Amino acid sequence: MLLAMFASVLAPIPAASPLPSWLAGYWIECSAGRETAESWSDARGGVMLGASKTVSVKRTSWEYSRIAPSGDGISFFADPSGQASTEFKAIELSERRVVFENRGHDFPQRVIYQRDADRLDARIEGEMGGQAKAIEWHYRLRPINSTCP
Repeated sequence: MLLAMFASVLAPIPAASPLPSWLAGYWIECSAGRETAESWSDARGGVMLGASKTVSVKRTSWEYSRIAPSGDGISFFADPSGQASTEFKAIELSERRVVFENRGHDFPQRVIYQRDADRLDARIEGEMGGQAKAIEWHYRLRPINSTCP
């Protein structure tokens, strides 16, 4: 039994779409008295790990994420502030843009990242209460643990 568990952990990673390795780095946005930082590991081992933290005067929120092979492609798995993990499957992947989607999720239904040099635009979008809704972040690449001025 124990040997079978180790064998599954050490099994080769299935062939899948390449991961968006261009997402790796420490990204920060400073706006309206709020600091949001998001960091992504490289794609070694076939998995990218992410963490984000938003700090404002009123509260701090956080999220753990990962991008990994899933089924016949790759998926973004979000674990916001200790909630259950939600999977979003990649529906678009290019050299600078990736779109993940889960139409069955309450909000968001899509997670979008797009990079241009040292700028990373992130957007979550979908419907909430029958109305279209979107939230955007405009990050800059910075040294790890940089803070807003």
